[in-house]
Amino acid sequence: MASGFTFVVADDHPLFRGALIQALTGMGDGARILEAGDFDGVKALMSGGGEIDLILLDLTMPGASGLSGLVALRGLDPSVPIIVVSAHDDVATIRRALELGASGFISKSASMEAIRGAVSAVIEGGVVAPDGIDLGEEADPDISDLIRRLQTLTPQQNRVLGMLAEGLLNKQIAYELNVSEATIKAHVSAILQKLGVDSRTQAVIRLSKIGAEPITALE
Repeated sequence: MASGFTFVVADDHPLFRGALIQALTGMGDGARILEAGDFDGVKALMSGGGEIDLILLDLTMPGASGLSGLVALRGLDPSVPIIVVSAHDDVATIRRALELGASGFISKSASMEAIRGAVSAVIEGGVVAPDGIDLGEEADPDISDLIRRLQTLTPQQNRVLGMLAEGLLNKQIAYELNVSEATIKAHVSAILQKLGVDSRTQAVIRLSKIGAEPITALE
């Protein structure tokens, strides 16, 4: 099934990266598997011009801040499906990942068979979560409001928000995205309005509320 597909395995632990690669290579011949050990590495692979069919993303790699990293990657290319792979496998984390655009969630304790099944389902256009879990409703009204607001951002606004979270200035963001500084200022104004905040700092603070260190503390 995996013939001809390009996968990105993004995890900072080489042993677990190896386990994911083993799961993917067991699915068929001809799959191309790229590796990233930090968030910058994932972004570089996504920006490299090659077609990527699926990303397996750890939430707690260096350079990423939990689910805010997922938001930033979705902004880079919303057409690439992302499966979050995390040891933080509580119901709240799974639900929030899916609401923020992940195509699936795999616990790091999942079996090889479960990993392959999830990848197959997502490649075929499905959305997957661990079996036997009732995702329920968001218990924290502030997080629920934040997720609804984040869902209104355009892909480019997600990219800009991710760069704001990295501490980049407007002119730096404009350079990275090859647009004018005036365009970035317009994006920032729209982001602040959609998130219901008055400053870049407040936007970054709001975004950090969906971080994963640990997400369970938000319950």
